Amino acid sequence: MGGKRRWIVLVGLLVSGLFLFLAFRGLHPEQFFASLQDVQPALVAAGAAVYFGAVLLIALRWQFLLRPVQLIGLLPLAQIVCVGYMGNNVYPLRAGEALRVVLLRRNHQMPVARATTTVIVERVFDGLVMLAFIAIALLSLELQAPAVQQVATFAAPLFLVAMAVFFLLAASPNALRRLVRLAIRALPTRFALTRKLHDIAEHLSEDILHGLEALRSPLNLAGAVISSFVSWGIEAGVYWIVMAAFGLELPYAAALLVVGTVNLAGLLPAAPGNIGVYEFFATAVLTAIGVAYDRALAYAIVVHIVIWLPVTLVGFAVLARMGLGWSAVAQAQELEAKAAAG
Repeated sequence: MGGKRRWIVLVGLLVSGLFLFLAFRGLHPEQFFASLQDVQPALVAAGAAVYFGAVLLIALRWQFLLRPVQLIGLLPLAQIVCVGYMGNNVYPLRAGEALRVVLLRRNHQMPVARATTTVIVERVFDGLVMLAFIAIALLSLELQAPAVQQVATFAAPLFLVAMAVFFLLAASPNALRRLVRLAIRALPTRFALTRKLHDIAEHLSEDILHGLEALRSPLNLAGAVISSFVSWGIEAGVYWIVMAAFGLELPYAAALLVVGTVNLAGLLPAAPGNIGVYEFFATAVLTAIGVAYDRALAYAIVVHIVIWLPVTLVGFAVLARMGLGWSAVAQAQELEAKAAAG
């Protein structure tokens, strides 16, 4: 790992440590453990099982985005999604996203730039869904939550601008081609290296445009949007089930608010699995709704385990079945570079 990446990892660890401190600083151990003892394990297990329905629909969304480039079966994509989640959960710098791209290249000969573009589009869709969930929940609950509003205010411009750029490029692919040509005209053509850079730039721009093909198809775009909302709606259902396991009689809108907030807070640099940041914001949302602090923190920890542990175990099992080991996660960036070179 290079020096710059080490600093990024260190910053993430420090941020997670800070938010863990903020989340736990008011802890009352007796009340906290009493809340954990009251949990209904059967409902927690049910929530963990339901979570894989959301994973399957995330794979369906990816299939819609990839369909104009290459039609890949739902089950193979779902397996790669699980591996990607596992990579994000256990290794810094969101290595799982790079691992998804590498496995798509390895197993289905998908060009790296095309696959990467679809993964980035997915993340933008996710951000917009989270913003919609927060808006719906705040209106439904008639709640003033400054921490939630600050997260949404920070994230909204990023995702809206990114989506506008994607749609612009999808609708006017020649605009990107013209920009690339203007940039490479400035390079001298008498050197072999610059001629190679010229070819690489043109090739990458075409792959990016191919990766955005789904945004030009009403059917594929509708499928991607609908599956985005349904998949995250199911995940919010998991949060709601775990709320019931804690005896929290809260409306579904409360689960939407927690899901939207903790996922947008994932933009902050943090340790793998968003440890610390997740617990702080989930607890902040529930206490704003009126849940006692210790019960809210206990809930945040348990629901984080529910969405973290099962998919991580399945993802590692799938990775092992593919003949790859733990080192594949640690070397995701290097594997991506090798796939591109190949």
